[in-house]
Amino acid sequence: MRPANLPRLSGERLQAGLWEAVLDLPTGAPPPGIEALHGDRALPGVTACADPDRPGRHRLSVPIPADLLSDGVQNVLIRDCNTGATLAHVSILAGAVLERDVRAELDQMRAELDLLKRAFRDHCREIPLFPRVSHRSGS
Repeated sequence: MRPANLPRLSGERLQAGLWEAVLDLPTGAPPPGIEALHGDRALPGVTACADPDRPGRHRLSVPIPADLLSDGVQNVLIRDCNTGATLAHVSILAGAVLERDVRAELDQMRAELDLLKRAFRDHCREIPLFPRVSHRSGS
């Protein structure tokens, strides 16, 4: 169970280039200072709007710039800059290079699975299922 004194993030989604979430802060916590980082670069346009009907609740919005998107994996870190706490990670995967990486990883996993199956079969052949019991007849 999550302690009550920690911020809680929910309702995360990425739609039309805009990442959104709801941040619930503990009672009495200062308003969040939210930043989004891609590597060392702070992304512009980040907002945290307080919900007037729910004290401590904020709606976060982070526009993902088009120039951030390229082949491979791009990671955006969402942080509270007041505390330094990481609130979320947004990972965006794209491009043909990624497809080759995934296929190579899958091929390697299949090869490892075949190796394990062979080793298991060999092991089963070496160890009899029912050990032989010698019966000694007593006279």
